[in-house]
Amino acid sequence: MQTFQPAALLAPHSSHGGKPLRRIQKTGLAIFAAGLLMLAVSLTGAGHSRPLLFFLLSIGLATAGALIYILPQVKEDPPGIRNNHIFFRGMTARGAPAWLTAAILTGFYVLLYWFPQTLYPWVRLTDPLSNLLSGRPADHWFLYGTFYTLAVLVMGVRMLIRYRHNRYQLIRTLSVMFFQLGFAYLIPAFLKALNQPEFYFSYFWPLKYDYLFPNDVKRLLAQPGGLGVFMVFWGAAMSFIAVPVLTYFFGKRWYCSWVCGCGGLAETLGDPYRHLSDKSLKAWKIERYLIHGVLVFVVLTTALLWINSAGEGRFFGSLSGAFACWYGFLIGAMFSGVIGVGFYPLMGSRVWCRFGCPLAAILGIVQKYFSRFRITTNGGQCISCGNCSTYCEMGIDVRWYAQRGQNIIRASCVGCGVCAAVCPRGVLKLENAAPGERYNVTLEDSLLK
Repeated sequence: MQTFQPAALLAPHSSHGGKPLRRIQKTGLAIFAAGLLMLAVSLTGAGHSRPLLFFLLSIGLATAGALIYILPQVKEDPPGIRNNHIFFRGMTARGAPAWLTAAILTGFYVLLYWFPQTLYPWVRLTDPLSNLLSGRPADHWFLYGTFYTLAVLVMGVRMLIRYRHNRYQLIRTLSVMFFQLGFAYLIPAFLKALNQPEFYFSYFWPLKYDYLFPNDVKRLLAQPGGLGVFMVFWGAAMSFIAVPVLTYFFGKRWYCSWVCGCGGLAETLGDPYRHLSDKSLKAWKIERYLIHGVLVFVVLTTALLWINSAGEGRFFGSLSGAFACWYGFLIGAMFSGVIGVGFYPLMGSRVWCRFGCPLAAILGIVQKYFSRFRITTNGGQCISCGNCSTYCEMGIDVRWYAQRGQNIIRASCVGCGVCAAVCPRGVLKLENAAPGERYNVTLEDSLLK
């Protein structure tokens, strides 16, 4: 890891870590730009007659260009994490490029959720791929899944190169790439090809809130062949058995940083923005009230729907319907999608995971009070450089704990391990211990807290 050099601030630098771009990387950027241009042209309907050709010229070229830009970094830089000039680039320091990117991402989600017909030309581009996987024409959700999966895979390659010296980062990055591609993209498409319900085995209630809504449960149970029954069993078993058990042994990292698609996108596409998370005490207070408020909201909504399904009268019917409608709009669409991803370049990559995800709230409660997971600190080695706090995507002031030699046991920690990876002194270590042995808080520390 390179040390910080104040003189570097005065030196001219490019947008790529202070080094001029190589010719191959300029070529990659040009190809990427050409793909985006063809994608824009496709909105005119030019690709309707030749969807495969325009798919390759737009999405294909953009993907290839991004990889051509990323892959040369294997030979260009030695292993190690470099964040040179990250606070001085417009894209990663809330400059004009970041605001433009946020506007584009937010606009895309608005169109996806409420005006999907405007994306019809892009949907048609993915028809050949959808027909290959599921035997059916694409819809706007298949388009979204394709974009989402490509983002995780391409930026996952960037993560593998960037953290190639760190075994933990390599394994967890490969894990989120695997679960996104297999469990959240290919398997649902194959199920549709078999005339089975589309089901995402890597998402559980209450994150995938409708999986325990009575209408959805009844629809799955009514499916012939028994697969629907297995889906209901899987969802319930994972939500109420596997989640607490696995979190007890491994903390919430087993899901938030290894399996979840939301976390997968945050850890790959959102990695350049992890330092933008708010570390203030005010943000922490808002986080605790907001995320647990969302959890109460979804639990109440689910309970009301089941009460209504039991035939408890018109009042519960209208009330449960209103709760489900507002939850789907405010949380399922606005918070998790429009804000959760659209605000990456402005508020960091874990806005949804930190402030809104109800499953993260449950995982966090188990992690804080019952889990074996902790991050130990060697305070005697800490030089207070602040790297750990700066690059914590969950807004935890890790340095505060490290300076005191105090174990980090926070409900919000997703165990990504980047704080340990960027520490130049090896102060931090992800460990498991008996729940009663995790806390090493002194009376003085508790009073300061």
